[in-house]
Amino acid sequence: MSDKTHDIRPGQSIELLKALHILTRDGKMNQDSRRKLKQVYHLFQFIEPLLKDVQQQRGAVTLADHGAGKSYLGFILYDLFFKEQPEAQKNGSHIYGIETREELVKLSEELAKRLGFGGMSFLNLSVADSITSDKLPATIDVVTALHACNTATDDAIHFALEKKAKYIVVVPCCQAEVASVLRKNKAKALADPLAEIWRHPLHTREFGSQITNVLRCLQLEAHGYQVSVTELVGWEHSMKNELIIAQYKDLPRRKAAERLTEMLNRIGLQELKERFFLPRAA
Repeated sequence: MSDKTHDIRPGQSIELLKALHILTRDGKMNQDSRRKLKQVYHLFQFIEPLLKDVQQQRGAVTLADHGAGKSYLGFILYDLFFKEQPEAQKNGSHIYGIETREELVKLSEELAKRLGFGGMSFLNLSVADSITSDKLPATIDVVTALHACNTATDDAIHFALEKKAKYIVVVPCCQAEVASVLRKNKAKALADPLAEIWRHPLHTREFGSQITNVLRCLQLEAHGYQVSVTELVGWEHSMKNELIIAQYKDLPRRKAAERLTEMLNRIGLQELKERFFLPRAA
């Protein structure tokens, strides 16, 4: 166990880090905790400029975090960015943590109250239900979803599109749906030599995960977003380290829409057109 705290950013709440079990009760940090903190800070480096951009444009920023769990990300963002912007909070800056497990929602509510983080709300909703919930505003500036399992990432993208989010930040996880459809339609797809890429069961799983994120990027581009894909440092022990960041720029949509449709048709995923839906005009 190390008692060094030089890894902690200035102004960071020590009480928060203890509550999130990044620090021990006596304020110490072990190697696992240091790695966890490194991961969250690395993600913060990607998200902070997005928050600043929105705030500069309209004086406030709203963020919805889907599959929030214990709300590590939401609390760190609030602690390092939102709490330092009291005027922005008066203008409507807010973080919404969305989580299906009621016990985690209650724990997060208690922690936010204890820390005085008044600009945070926690909602016991599925990602799909949150799209129509009156507990959220009509538009959300930034939408995040970290390791939202299987189709929950796509639901978060759906939510972001419905809420006209300027920025979308997702770290996808457990993408089993596409692989299962590939498996089901494999016999027919093998007429195309390209299907050799996913003929073997292990390759089906790996290709299913890869192609899911490719389709997500094309979908976002088809809705006018500029998309970048990178990886998170400190997540080397996990394959789930792909970070997709999308910024709405009202870009041309036709080419991305055409390619998305062509890919779905070519590799036997036509039944997933609803999930990777295109703009109504596309």
